[in-house]
Amino acid sequence: MTLSVAQIDRETDALVDEWLTLPQVAQRLDLSIGRAKQLLKDHKLLGVRRGSGGPQVPAVFLQGQEVMKGLPGTLTVLLDAGYDDIQALRWLFTPDESLPGSPIEAIKAGRHTEVKRRAQALAF
Repeated sequence: MTLSVAQIDRETDALVDEWLTLPQVAQRLDLSIGRAKQLLKDHKLLGVRRGSGGPQVPAVFLQGQEVMKGLPGTLTVLLDAGYDDIQALRWLFTPDESLPGSPIEAIKAGRHTEVKRRAQALAF
């Protein structure tokens, strides 16, 4: 089974400050590259193709040696709501005045339950 990774557009790419390659993700999480790929397949992490290289992951998705708490559940809700990987990435990084900040900033601040509720509302 091959890993299918969407090609990102410039506008969405510009929303993310720092990207990590899959080998960098594996190193930070102390995993094999195969296990890091599995995190993408399982939608515990979200990776996109930037240019001609392999998948890249927003650096903010990792906190220390772990995937950011609340991110996998939020990704599941967004994908269940019909969002593709690029749309989910754009939603996570687009500022929302009602939060305030972007959903990813709210997740990083520990408000992942609130963000997940908002993501669930997108399905309706």
